[in-house]
Amino acid sequence: MTSSNVQDIPDLYEASIAELQKGLEAGAFTSVDLVKAYFARIAEVNTQGPCLRAVLETNPSALKQAAALDDERKAKGMRSALHGIPLLIKDNIATMHEEGMNTTAGSYALLNSVVPRDATVIAKLRKAGAIFIGKAQLSEWANYRGVGVPSGFSGLGGQATNPYYPKADASGSSTGSGIGTAIGLAAGSLGSETDGSIVSPSSHNNIVGIKPTVGLTSRAGVVPISSHQDSVGPMCRSIADAALVLNYIVGPDPLDEFTLFQPKEIPDYTKALDANALKGVRVGVPRLFQGSDEDIITDFNAALETMKELGAEIVDPANFPNAEELFVNGGEDIVLAADLKARVDLQKYLEGLIEVPSGVRTLADVIAFNKANADKELVEPYWTSQQRMIEAEATPMDDAYFKALAENHRMGREEGIDATLKKFDLDVFVLPAAGRAGRSGPAAIAGYPVVCVPLGFHPESMEVPPAEPVIKHKAPGLPHGLIFIGTAYSEFKLISYAYAYEQKTQTRLKRMAYPEAIPKTQLKDVMVV
Repeated sequence: MTSSNVQDIPDLYEASIAELQKGLEAGAFTSVDLVKAYFARIAEVNTQGPCLRAVLETNPSALKQAAALDDERKAKGMRSALHGIPLLIKDNIATMHEEGMNTTAGSYALLNSVVPRDATVIAKLRKAGAIFIGKAQLSEWANYRGVGVPSGFSGLGGQATNPYYPKADASGSSTGSGIGTAIGLAAGSLGSETDGSIVSPSSHNNIVGIKPTVGLTSRAGVVPISSHQDSVGPMCRSIADAALVLNYIVGPDPLDEFTLFQPKEIPDYTKALDANALKGVRVGVPRLFQGSDEDIITDFNAALETMKELGAEIVDPANFPNAEELFVNGGEDIVLAADLKARVDLQKYLEGLIEVPSGVRTLADVIAFNKANADKELVEPYWTSQQRMIEAEATPMDDAYFKALAENHRMGREEGIDATLKKFDLDVFVLPAAGRAGRSGPAAIAGYPVVCVPLGFHPESMEVPPAEPVIKHKAPGLPHGLIFIGTAYSEFKLISYAYAYEQKTQTRLKRMAYPEAIPKTQLKDVMVV
């Protein structure tokens, strides 16, 4: 190994995709080395040491695939900027059964089921040369099983925890994608969101998350909740990495009709990486959605000052005219429940499986399976609820559903985000991710995009709440994020604004995970010299 090769070996805790690709191209290490190193890092912290439980299983085919991609690189060059790059995949996103991994949504009910094909987003990444290092833990059924069940729990994976404070909440439902990306168990990850499930774990784990406009990325092959709100997006350590991954998963797909209405011209999101992008931009602050945590609000106000320094014009407040109506809106619950059951989004997925050893083919089957296997699924004392599924099973697709769907779009789009952008002549909204807009907010019911970047950390001096079984919401040093919200298909602008803020602040680098949660294995430890 030459001295120049040594210089090309990055620290896997923070390594960017570009840095990894540079080292691969220089011959400083191989994709096989990367897979071995990530496997070792996962083994250190997943079910040993701090037992973070971020990964449900690793890919038994990954080393073979990495070797083939290394050979291809030597013979033909690289396919794309993701050639030979290992990623974690949330375990509600299908990967072909022949590869050797399950797609379970965290439930024993789907263990050893056989999917018909890769999810479309996976097929796109596979074509680009990405390697899927493993399937990431999630809140079971993407947190649509029960009420009061702690985030990051699944029957198959147990209870995941945050790498920034022992036994703290890592949030969900894309829990393992957040944890694994935060501490370098992969180069990046995919998550999915119906309402907050990319944004919230990105915020809690000090990473970047992009929840795309519904219909920008295909949901075909993704275990569903709602075709009106589900979206698949990247979760990475930087805006640059997230923009890169997003490039490879967007586009129309005949297997997902929502994607057929996206703009014909989709931009290269890596061209949005402009450190001066906030200059002259009108940034709206909907204070009614900011939440009540004073420490977070302090960090948020500091972020607004930073944006001013970067040339942004802050419009504060820029409250939604229909904010009070949004606060009391119950339409989202009706739509999600009816989409899951009455629209048979879940049943269509289950019926499409080639084989299901448990026999579940409907929502009612899943509910019955959980009752029959309560020792594995409805575990005492914290994880016993499947109330959401039971309520969804009883929800019809009636006039109330169609009214709620129309009202959601009216409140979230025409009279919400779009009306407020127009009223104040804004380019974007910014808010704390922990506020009302991060979950159950207008972007969720509108199906509009959100980009999350690190904002700050809770004070070290705060009193530590009890773990029941996790420390909920906040703990000493626990991260929180900043979100950028825009209208439909405004991802390019949101990415550019978030990038400018990220480059100025570099908040992610200001604090690392707690020592026991940081894997020690590096590339040099697995390389044959």
